Amino acid sequence: MQGNITIDGYTFEYDKDNFMYECRGMVCYDDEHDEVPEEGLWKAAFKLVQKLNNQGIDCEREHSEKGWVEVCILL
Repeated sequence: MQGNITIDGYTFEYDKDNFMYECRGMVCYDDEHDEVPEEGLWKAAFKLVQKLNNQGIDCEREHSEKGWVEVCILL
């Protein structure tokens, strides 16, 4: 895996201990006041998933609290 990958201005850092790329964006909220990922970051994560899939790497995007978006490598 590469160390860092930048897509659309968002830099995803590879976490080798957890087999995932991660990037932190702004904390955003939906109409029900639930945390949601920053729209541009979420789209960049989708592009990263596509890029990795094209390289034969199975992965999926997820988001957690405090603006974090992860692209998890499926083992």
